[in-house]
Amino acid sequence: SGLVLVKNPHLDLMEEDVLYHLDLGTKTHNLPAMFGDIKFVCVGGSPNRMRAFAQFMKRELGLAGAGEDVADICAGSDRYAMYRAGPVLSISHGMGIPSISIMLHELIKLLHHAKCRDVTIIRIGTSGGLGIEAGSVVITDTAVDSSFQPRFEQVVLDDVVVRSTELDKDLAEELLACSRDIPDFPTLIGHTMCTYDFYEGQGRLDGALCSFSSEKKLEYLRRAYEAGVRNIEMESTAFAALCGLCGLKGESCGFHLL
Repeated sequence: SGLVLVKNPHLDLMEEDVLYHLDLGTKTHNLPAMFGDIKFVCVGGSPNRMRAFAQFMKRELGLAGAGEDVADICAGSDRYAMYRAGPVLSISHGMGIPSISIMLHELIKLLHHAKCRDVTIIRIGTSGGLGIEAGSVVITDTAVDSSFQPRFEQVVLDDVVVRSTELDKDLAEELLACSRDIPDFPTLIGHTMCTYDFYEGQGRLDGALCSFSSEKKLEYLRRAYEAGVRNIEMESTAFAALCGLCGLKGESCGFHLL
């Protein structure tokens, strides 16, 4: 049907669904009127970047008010920022799996309540490249964990629940085809490794703690490259798992800036 799905029977029993961290709710806002025609959602870590992206989309789509500032739909919350440019929603998700997970739960419920159909969601953000040219864009085919496995492990109550992290392969190929019109950015498809930490978790030597040698770090990164990993960040496994389970056509693009 193309509808965004929620997999929670308890929601049907609730008189009101409050999206706490987005400052929206089913009783306080007319979500179908506000968001029912959304077709694309782009998410990224920084509120400022997502505001700039929304302004860019307004210009690209030739929408009224292009060049003007865009209003933060979630201005009543200081957790996330949300901007709209026609059929495109631009939302910040902060850093790391816990932050993007909270935002995605509420975003998916928002799209469900708004009765959105055939929504494509794309995560755009910076990442650390692995064996690739600086300035490259990595389009993720599969998000993997720190053991290079395509899975997202989450503790639910006291059970470890394992979820798949496959992303939409057709969408990845479509984005790669689009990239051929933009020669300034080398673009490739590869695995993205998602870690729980920016420092030790990514094999960095410059954190407050470091429990391994530079040789051990290089050996680990070599094994990651051989497993197909081309970039490293901190959100993609949760993003892939939640979007896949709820019927969102999802993709993650990482920009290697270093």
